[in-house]
Amino acid sequence: MQSISSAEDYQPPIPTKKRWYKQLYFWVLTAIVLGILVGWLAPTAGVAMEPIGTTFVTAMKMLIGPIVFLTIVGGIASVADLRRVGMTGVKALTYFQVGTIIAMVTGLVAINIFRLGDGVNADPSTIETSESAQKLITTGETKQWWEFLTHLVPESVVAPFVEGDILQIIFMAVIFGVALNAVGHAIGGPVLDLINRLTQITFKILNYIMKLAPLGAFGAMAYAIGKYGVSTLTSLGSLILLFYVTSALFVVVVLGSVMAYLRLNIFSMLKYLREELLLILGTSTAEPALPGLMRKLEYAGVSKPTVGLVVPTGYSFNLDGAAIYLSLAALYIAQATNTDLTIGQQLGLLAVMLLTSKGAAGVAGGGFIALTATLSTIGHIPAVGIMLIFGIDKFMSECRALVNFIGNAVATLFVAKWNRELDVDRARRAFAGEVLPPPAGETENDFDMEILEHERPHENHHPADNSDEDSHRNGPRGDRHDVALGHPAAVREDHAQGDAAVTAPSPSR
Repeated sequence: MQSISSAEDYQPPIPTKKRWYKQLYFWVLTAIVLGILVGWLAPTAGVAMEPIGTTFVTAMKMLIGPIVFLTIVGGIASVADLRRVGMTGVKALTYFQVGTIIAMVTGLVAINIFRLGDGVNADPSTIETSESAQKLITTGETKQWWEFLTHLVPESVVAPFVEGDILQIIFMAVIFGVALNAVGHAIGGPVLDLINRLTQITFKILNYIMKLAPLGAFGAMAYAIGKYGVSTLTSLGSLILLFYVTSALFVVVVLGSVMAYLRLNIFSMLKYLREELLLILGTSTAEPALPGLMRKLEYAGVSKPTVGLVVPTGYSFNLDGAAIYLSLAALYIAQATNTDLTIGQQLGLLAVMLLTSKGAAGVAGGGFIALTATLSTIGHIPAVGIMLIFGIDKFMSECRALVNFIGNAVATLFVAKWNRELDVDRARRAFAGEVLPPPAGETENDFDMEILEHERPHENHHPADNSDEDSHRNGPRGDRHDVALGHPAAVREDHAQGDAAVTAPSPSR
């Protein structure tokens, strides 16, 4: 047997894809099916599963704030040119507005063609409201579209993390990241080093929680079916079906066209994000899937600053699914209450929704609050009409969350292309399921291994002592890791070289 002459000849093993029965999406999908069966066959038992799903979602939300803050700060602080960050924000907001308008128009066209509200003949004076719905109506009627601007600034540093207010966390992170970048490496370097270490620890905790995703999906789905039942689906099935079909067409045609412009395939991306999509389907909320989306987009070749700024902001301002829902639901209520709207009034409705939807960003029950605020603002459609669709909102929320999530993934890729930093070849290979070296300046942590469905092969350790191996680990990749610690020269070099600078796979930690 030929002996290895030195530690420099050693190559760390490349991670491999897990087998299908070990992959997270398989177990989440299985859990969703089991949850549906339990909720359908034993509704009482299904309702009793609520704490399981709620606890998992709460545990994921617990880490959303720290992850968003640390990722944005780390990304901004390591950028050599802060103007690049500002332009990225402007480009993202521009894309968000255009995408929202197209989504709302899509909903308006669909409900005008099929007119599902005709014949309902609901009398607003006889519609009864539940206590929970009345709270949302009252909030929507008193909410102003400009409140999200004044709401951006938190009352204290701790409050946004306690309340889980993503908008305020983004605001704080951007300011802190810019200040950290401005003070220079001598002062900011150690702080950025701490930020990166805390990020690794946070993702390690998240890795533990993600292992419980199948359990959380089972509990949430069993509760939803057991609580609301199949009868709720059939009572307004045509409206639910129209919303789902319209949303699917929006994803395939509109978002698919954007992906085609990027020279990428929408279906390949959906397959790449299947674990996150199934998690959203099971829990009816997109928040637990945010960390996985951010890491997968980075792995696909989008820079950390772009991912850190666009994805969290998009969760509040780029809500394509909610936009389709708002326009479709508003016109359905108008038709059901025999409220005729001219084309001009419908366009005015769209303009109002562009503002009111931002006013409810990041607020619990935001979809209903935005809808009520819209109806109250224009005055033509009775706000109490939301009770006509209140019972099916749980099943509509799943589709809203899925489309919102997909829209944010496409938006981030588009902004990266706009910034001329999107590695299309790497994105294609990542979408195809190839095992790639980590992006420049990154190492693949345990959370990455989990969401990318990678596993480390059993490794025959090099006979050299540990110090030699440590020296190897701190060699070429160690120098590149300096990028994550905020060395400006390394950052500029990294931007120039991109993934081409990666000559060997990164050792997994």
